[in-house]
Amino acid sequence: MTAEQVARSAREASNLLQTITSAQKSAVLRRIKQVLEERRDQIVEANRQDKEAAQKEVDAGRLSSALFKRLDIEGAGGEKYSTLLQGVDDVDRIPDPIGQVTMARKLDNELDLYRVVCPVGVCLVIFEARPEVVVNIACLAIKSGNAAILKGGKEATRTNQALAEAIQHAIATTPTQEGQTQFPERAVQVVSTRDEINSLLDMDRYVDLVIPRGSNSLVRHIQNNTRIPVLGHADGICSTYLDASADVKKAVHTVVDAKTHYPAACNATETLLVHSSVLDSVFVPVARALQQANVRIHADQRSLAAMDKAGIRDASLVSEATDADFGHEYTDMDIAVCVVDSLDEAIDHINAHGSKHTDAIITENAQNAQWFMRRVDAAGVYWNASTRFADGFRYGFGTEIGVSTNKTHARGPAGLEGLTIYKYYLFGNGQGAGDFGVGPGKHPFLHQDIPLDDTVRSKFVL
Repeated sequence: MTAEQVARSAREASNLLQTITSAQKSAVLRRIKQVLEERRDQIVEANRQDKEAAQKEVDAGRLSSALFKRLDIEGAGGEKYSTLLQGVDDVDRIPDPIGQVTMARKLDNELDLYRVVCPVGVCLVIFEARPEVVVNIACLAIKSGNAAILKGGKEATRTNQALAEAIQHAIATTPTQEGQTQFPERAVQVVSTRDEINSLLDMDRYVDLVIPRGSNSLVRHIQNNTRIPVLGHADGICSTYLDASADVKKAVHTVVDAKTHYPAACNATETLLVHSSVLDSVFVPVARALQQANVRIHADQRSLAAMDKAGIRDASLVSEATDADFGHEYTDMDIAVCVVDSLDEAIDHINAHGSKHTDAIITENAQNAQWFMRRVDAAGVYWNASTRFADGFRYGFGTEIGVSTNKTHARGPAGLEGLTIYKYYLFGNGQGAGDFGVGPGKHPFLHQDIPLDDTVRSKFVL
């Protein structure tokens, strides 16, 4: 199929999905999990082949180690694949948002207005490595009534194909009850070439939303080469600030977790800001713990001096920071350290150098925490918690379509709601707009809110 045929068939599938019931969506999701379990060995083997080929690219310097780490779908003892299967169940358990009423208003007698949740339509998802995205996005798209076109990185070609075939087989083999719309097999499609993507980025007639997941360069390329709305983020430059009243135990645990739990992730802390009053009492224990975890510290002069004074500076792990270290996404076991003299200076640093993703403050001062959380311009602002919590699964979204730093319909870790918008239903009885106003034969609007009880809220759910 050509790119245009793929896009057109996705639009046709999207139109059919508007009449698919919640029970049908649930049946398809259960079938997807079943087929993924049945084909586990086959999919894992495809992933191992991809990893073997990718390792050669890493050794040759043509593929980054961070990208390679994201390629694995199996995990230690199969844990990652089991989490993938659990994610399908989690999405299935989420209440179906489509058809839910979020606002109801009586404009006049027999003139009722409803704001109703509906799918975005056709979503084009482009990602690097992370083959589990195929399953994540497919399940969220099915649950939210969207059609999805997926393009993964060439480093995961075998895995992506095996997963896509499993999902398409599950859709095709899910029975349809009498009177139900047949679930469209083209609801989830996979494309494989860069040329197809370049063509699809021009097809705003068919594609409603582009979701890029990958490197800074990938996201920026897409943002600069399409008229279609883009949901995503180019950078994951997260900061953690150790305030003047930071608890040392909390500081050590949260900072080490934020940096080392998964350093290749976009929600890993890249910059550590330290109030000058806690250099000796809090920063030194944190720096010691980071070095014990083999984190490379790019420290400014004052933090270097504090490590030297305490005698904890490991020359193999510590270097002097440059301006380029602040505002840099390492996606590795590196962290930049900057000492500040006030809370406002820390906030200004984050707003100047961060990426509006996720930032944290470690403090025992509630007023400082609230000031930080109001003033920092980010999708997520945390108090005494690791930035690694910025994740759809951890937020209880089941899984996520990505993390958005946009100020549009979805921000932060975007789950099911990131694939929905709304439309207005108006039920009248022959009224015209000219019937309302001031003057002979006219009357004012009622504008009375209709209480959103369970009956009204689910009025249009199939």
